[in-house]
Amino acid sequence: MGLCSVVILWFALVCRAGPALRHPQQRGLWLTVLAATTAITLFQPVVVGRLADAGVEVHAVALTRNLIGVLSAGLVLLSMVDSTRYRRLHLSVVVGLGAAMGALIVLDLLAAHPRVSVPSVQRPADPASAYWLILVVSHLVGDAVAVVVCWSYSLRTDERDLFLSLRLFAVGSVLAFVFWAGYLWHLSGGAPAALPYLSLIIGVHGFIRAASLLVPTVTAMARTWSALRVTWQLWPLWSDLVAAVPQVTLAGPQRSRIREVLRPRSPLALQAHRQTIETYDALLVLQQYIDADVYEEAHRHARRGGVREDRLEAAALAGALGLARRAVLAGAPGSSPDRQLAVALPGDPAALLRVARMWPAMADALSGRDASAPAGRT
Repeated sequence: MGLCSVVILWFALVCRAGPALRHPQQRGLWLTVLAATTAITLFQPVVVGRLADAGVEVHAVALTRNLIGVLSAGLVLLSMVDSTRYRRLHLSVVVGLGAAMGALIVLDLLAAHPRVSVPSVQRPADPASAYWLILVVSHLVGDAVAVVVCWSYSLRTDERDLFLSLRLFAVGSVLAFVFWAGYLWHLSGGAPAALPYLSLIIGVHGFIRAASLLVPTVTAMARTWSALRVTWQLWPLWSDLVAAVPQVTLAGPQRSRIREVLRPRSPLALQAHRQTIETYDALLVLQQYIDADVYEEAHRHARRGGVREDRLEAAALAGALGLARRAVLAGAPGSSPDRQLAVALPGDPAALLRVARMWPAMADALSGRDASAPAGRT
């Protein structure tokens, strides 16, 4: 669990490095998680063992880990204090952070006991009470402030990504607070049996902290996937309709659907939006070529073909549009644009996609009618 959460944390840090470093509002959170991840990485027995094999003194690894851990707690406080814009409070946190890290170094150098060559990787560089008190209190204060501030700020935002990131970071801070409180209890004489549970808690904390970083990435991936799905599903209907009504499109379709997806001429979200709008515009033109009897005939054809009840409306419209498209290509005159329309357009993009899914099967459903005749006449 611990090593897996470390891998996920580093993955999240790499994924968010570019956007976070470009935006000052995200930079503090990213640096905070970077420091915490480095400390957690140096907490892993496998990592400490590898460093020891490479000739690094385990005592130095433990001291470095604890210094970085205090730094991460201080960065949490700084990122929370920055949002308040109180310069004195910011300066106080900076001074306190420097004093805490300096005290750890001094206490380690003044340690009265001899350094052992292979101490437990779960213990600090110096087990003195003052050393532990500074280390644990730094984490407890940083995590407590993070919980309060992140949770309160999440109640004030309407932005979904920020809300989720703040809530997840707050939950991760709760778990970190529980870990350090339990760890202090263990060092004060608590039962050693609690250590596996503490390791589990800090591992889950790593997953949640990684999730708080990855919320914008996951949201962006979901939007890209949605745009890709719309572009792919809508392409056959869109390309056929704009071929008949080219005046509604800014740029004609490419040679194939795969090329449209793999080499889009605009960002996928914009491509999907443009195809949707242009398809609606084409429907408005083609509806002049659809009378009620055409729609009803397409409806009956779809029912006879075994189309499910919930897809009949989309299938009927697809069949009627197929005849209307052929009528335009044959040069048939349409009805008056200001007459009452016989068929309602799809009311939302999901309904339009249902029509697109029925298009391949229904485009030529009414091929027996005379497409060159005016609308409503065979």
